[in-house]
Amino acid sequence: MKYSQAKQGRIYIIRLEDGDIIHKEIEKFANEKAIKAAALTIIGGADKDSKLIVGPEHGRTESITPMEHILNNVNEIVGTGTIFPNEKGEPKLHMHIACGREDSTVTGCIRNGVRTWHILEVILFELIDTRAVRVFDPITGFELLNP
Repeated sequence: MKYSQAKQGRIYIIRLEDGDIIHKEIEKFANEKAIKAAALTIIGGADKDSKLIVGPEHGRTESITPMEHILNNVNEIVGTGTIFPNEKGEPKLHMHIACGREDSTVTGCIRNGVRTWHILEVILFELIDTRAVRVFDPITGFELLNP
């Protein structure tokens, strides 16, 4: 385990609107407000044809091949995530959401493009006094959090 401490900064209440792509809008907002690190919660609706990463194709292999799931209809969602800067200093969102419709649920990462259906509500808790950064890991191909 690796860890560090941070303090809470500003808190933002955000409403994403119909058609907004979650990760693009939140990263744009973080840039505009000079937010380097944050914790987030989200609730609302995801539109049809939104794309989720739903795991690696194979568990433990040298090369990780992500599996993509495309929502075939509107879904209710709830999720949580973090923002930390990458090595270039750009705020990068890592968020997973659970999407449900009737008796079916799928959970995944939003990085391939989840589109807002009418509204999504986001509460963003800024984290300050932290040096945590996402560092590219050549083995996994991920930007891993270095607290």
